[in-house]
Amino acid sequence: MSPVILLSIIIIYFALLLWVAYRTGKGSDNESFFIGNRKSNWMLVAFGMIGTSLSGVTFVSVPGAVENDKFGYLQITLGYLIGYVTIAYVLLPLYYRLKLTSIYGYLQKRMGQLSYKSGAWIFIVSRLVGATARLYLVVNILQISILDSLGVPFIVTTLIILIMIILYTYEGGVKTIVWTDTLQTSCMLLGLIICTIYMLHHLGLNFGDSLAAMHEKGYTKVFDFDPNNKSFFIKQILAGAFITITMTGIDQEMMQKSLSVTKLKDSQKNMVTLGFILLGVISLFLYMGGLLHLYGAQENVISSGDQLFPDIALNHMPPIISIIFIIALISALFPSADGAMTALTSSLCIDIFGMKEKKDWDDTKKERFRKKIHLGVAISFLIMVVIFKIINDNSMIGLILKLAGFTYGPLLGLFAFGILTKHKVNDKLVPYVCVAAPIISFLIDKYQEHISGEFKIGLELLIINGFLTFVGLWLIKRK
Repeated sequence: MSPVILLSIIIIYFALLLWVAYRTGKGSDNESFFIGNRKSNWMLVAFGMIGTSLSGVTFVSVPGAVENDKFGYLQITLGYLIGYVTIAYVLLPLYYRLKLTSIYGYLQKRMGQLSYKSGAWIFIVSRLVGATARLYLVVNILQISILDSLGVPFIVTTLIILIMIILYTYEGGVKTIVWTDTLQTSCMLLGLIICTIYMLHHLGLNFGDSLAAMHEKGYTKVFDFDPNNKSFFIKQILAGAFITITMTGIDQEMMQKSLSVTKLKDSQKNMVTLGFILLGVISLFLYMGGLLHLYGAQENVISSGDQLFPDIALNHMPPIISIIFIIALISALFPSADGAMTALTSSLCIDIFGMKEKKDWDDTKKERFRKKIHLGVAISFLIMVVIFKIINDNSMIGLILKLAGFTYGPLLGLFAFGILTKHKVNDKLVPYVCVAAPIISFLIDKYQEHISGEFKIGLELLIINGFLTFVGLWLIKRK
């Protein structure tokens, strides 16, 4: 497929995004940018959040990992569903009752100013790392498949994509993202379905035959019953539940969209609906992963991991399927990046710099300040993507979930302590606890063979990190 044609498709797609942003961003102000004036339709938010929750990493990394991990990722997905139900009926009522714009305002009311700032900074670091890892994966695929042949450097590709995102989020923020995410999620899921149907047709298999072929290869194994393995099903389900609670329920980006819904009940419907839809969609991704490996074996494809799907779609399928793949891939890219940039801007403006509390600033000055922060966030994205290019991990989904265990753990501990206990804490010592817990978790992970022997610690490291934070807060509690 000609790189020029693929690049033209990307430009046309981006022009459509700009048009949607223009139509939905009219009359936007800071309130529109931060929480969409609390007027978002819950069904649109739920559907759009599918794209944000999945991202380009799920699109290429989950199918690519089927050869090694089989359908084991479904164990984590079952935990996701438990997490979404917990968010809907534990966290969302709390956020709506306090009428929060930033969810970390809860920590300020419950524990104090430094606890509040600690929570906000942990989110900023966590979301910056996670979002840029996802962004890097898709940028790298576009670079290898299209732009290398046109002589465009990697850093220029990243810069152009970030400029694209800035252009359609600069004014409308959440108000615009609710609509653009809906468009992009539709394109991503449609691409997934079309690629799946094409491979079934090419392989000459029906649904039942394909599952039988996957079973013969061992791909359909879901549950691991060995307690010592990292993939033991109880570990994975628990990890999935806590990953969702932290990376959605106490994550400003995801909650920012949910809080833009007018009523609590509608927001709860959004969250529970999202959980069930994701279970079905990720099942489809895993099924497609099995098809990709069957297809790759038939076509003698040597790529593996994150490069398997792009290689097959662009080099071993008809041009029309290549176009559909590129549209679906960039549709998976933008929802996770645009929402993260908007959420980080919101958290820096509200939580770190206290923009809403500056009574001597008029609306114009606040808007100018917010736009400067938005540009600063984009620059930080550029720097982080270059760092990930240097690291160049072959399976980004594993790396992202591992990093989440270190970065989100303190947030889990802070919110758990606030909700499950009635104790006050020595607010001045909270930042030290939030730094110490990830360091201890890192040492536990690094030397786990000496600590736990054959028992392997996997994604449940997030729970350990949160527990250490909880214990640290308990030790500095006040009567």
